[in-house]
Amino acid sequence: MLAYIFDKNGKPRLTEKEKPSLQAGNGAVIKLEACSICGTDIRTYRFGSNKIPDGRIMGHEIVGQIIEVRDEFKKKFPVGTHVSMAPAIGCGNCRSCRQGFTNMCDDLKTIGFEYDGGFAEYMAVPDCAFEMGNVYTLPEENSYTRYALSEPLACVMNAQSYLNIAPGECVLIIGSGIIGCMHAELAMHAKAGKVVIAETSQERISQAERLLEGVTFVNSSKENLEEKIRELTDGNGADVVITACSVGKVQEQGMELLAKRGRISLFGGLPGESKGFIDSNLIHYRELSVFGVHASTPKQNKRAMEYIRDGVIDAEKYISACYPLKRVEDAFAEAEKGEAMKLVVTM
Repeated sequence: MLAYIFDKNGKPRLTEKEKPSLQAGNGAVIKLEACSICGTDIRTYRFGSNKIPDGRIMGHEIVGQIIEVRDEFKKKFPVGTHVSMAPAIGCGNCRSCRQGFTNMCDDLKTIGFEYDGGFAEYMAVPDCAFEMGNVYTLPEENSYTRYALSEPLACVMNAQSYLNIAPGECVLIIGSGIIGCMHAELAMHAKAGKVVIAETSQERISQAERLLEGVTFVNSSKENLEEKIRELTDGNGADVVITACSVGKVQEQGMELLAKRGRISLFGGLPGESKGFIDSNLIHYRELSVFGVHASTPKQNKRAMEYIRDGVIDAEKYISACYPLKRVEDAFAEAEKGEAMKLVVTM
């Protein structure tokens, strides 16, 4: 079968690999239909990774159809069932897993890292993914591609689960990519009073404006963002700030733009050095709350799928283009430019 694998000595590459089977440790084999490219995939494409073994099949935002399944999982997931999954699989035994936060597992294993991922024609689903509830069925539809976006939406849901956005509040999102746009949509769904997206690229602003209604956009390379937020909030500052980009200075700036008792989500992890962007006195005297976020739980992935199914989030509009697997290298080259909202590889 065709597969896009990590190459520790260079760029990932498309190659032939043996089709997976129901050998020990595999609960099912699925025929993949789509796998979307995420920020982690692009960073791996650019810089490599010391967390991924050589030859591992990349990709974790997947949808597919079960073609083989072990007897113990067959009743709930019969052959022919279309599925997706939460890619981060907990052990079920550590403190975090027992509390329900399997994304915080002490021995977390992830599709595309510890297990072969979704940029391939077929993928083995490990037993533990079924046992931990990471696999879930999709509604019967003509196309399942949009459900590949359930995983990034679930990560956004995880971040906002800490923020408790209330009706009427001002929410500032820094970054207008798909993550920033999904944050904006969920904030509006929570009935936020003002939702503002700040972005330095006018082209990216124009792209996001076509997809979102009811959002105020600020080109922070041309406008003073602090003055704009003060103007929109009667001088109080934003109730919530979400850093939907991987820039340390944005974390620093975001905290300064918060109102008293405001909350900030440091959604975008920082490559390289990550110290020196937190003002502890600002947190102390304004009673600010600072939250991190990593991956998502199976429950959040299922809920994200339901939001897409029910039209709460129109995932289809975020798909800029679909590339067949044989052109996956073209898809990554396009994704690296940073101009597309979301690119999906189809099989």
